[in-house]
Amino acid sequence: MRITVGIIGGGSWGTTVGHLAAHNVSTILWARNAGTADEINAHHRNSRYLAGFDLHPNLRATADIGEAVREADVLVMGVPSQSFRSTLEAMSDHIRAWVPIVSLAKGLEQGTRLRMSEVANQVLPGHPVAVLTGPNLAKEILAGDAAASVIATHDPVVAARLQEVFSTNLFRVYTNPDVVGCEVAGALKNVIAIASGMADGLGAGDNTRAAVITRGLAELSRLGVAMGGNELTFAGLAGMGDLLATCISPQSRNRHVGEQLGRGRTIDEVISEMNMVAEGVKTAPVVLDIGAEFGIDVPISSQVYAVCHQGRPATEAYVGLLRRGSSVEHPSLDF
Repeated sequence: MRITVGIIGGGSWGTTVGHLAAHNVSTILWARNAGTADEINAHHRNSRYLAGFDLHPNLRATADIGEAVREADVLVMGVPSQSFRSTLEAMSDHIRAWVPIVSLAKGLEQGTRLRMSEVANQVLPGHPVAVLTGPNLAKEILAGDAAASVIATHDPVVAARLQEVFSTNLFRVYTNPDVVGCEVAGALKNVIAIASGMADGLGAGDNTRAAVITRGLAELSRLGVAMGGNELTFAGLAGMGDLLATCISPQSRNRHVGEQLGRGRTIDEVISEMNMVAEGVKTAPVVLDIGAEFGIDVPISSQVYAVCHQGRPATEAYVGLLRRGSSVEHPSLDF
């Protein structure tokens, strides 16, 4: 395809998606740090986030956001949810009409509780918006491991074209029209991953972790369906698939936060040592607000919020979960 993809953000996942797109189309990545852009151009590396991994030689980089946006026929937003709006605003003077915007962010905007596609529609109305999401760990993809993802958009023509942009021999991209479900699943699973990490940090076994993951899936599915998502989405790559990868992988930032909390460290200590964002910390209070709005119980997210934002020890959080009364596993299976 004779198009150019602009990647906005030089973090681990934005860089990896740029690497994937460069297999198929002209790709230019904007990195805030000029040194990162220079390293990608000169050495095909991003050692700050992806040390030891080679990037596709056709991936170009710039520290000038205007340059990346003006060239792009497709814009990929690889920035955290809390800087998503301000970055779109910074792009607004440079973007051409009708250029599709693809979100990689897995979070909800604080204050507004908006999904990233909703933020994009507010800031840049008239641009088609899609979401690329799934169980995708950057370093595994760069290492050559097979992976699969989902491109979610309401427009089937845009979906088919974007599928071609990001697909490679080892990276399979499926399409899904359920934008709401895919975004909600991507945001809420980060909170559950913190809970799973806490179980690991406390030395709990696989039985405990399996219970946290499966009940966490039920929790985020209830919320997602209430917000307008399709229940089937939460059983697919964007839901169960992403949840599993984020809850069990040592590469998962959110799982790492939970593991350190489980070992008795404070949230401030953990966050201060990280050079990447763990979205689940900021998403936890948003989940509680959504649960209250729809009258949905969110016990796992509530305990994660208490540990991350109220100073509750991880040991007490797990005791609180264990003391909950038993009930029917799924309402449709009631006697």
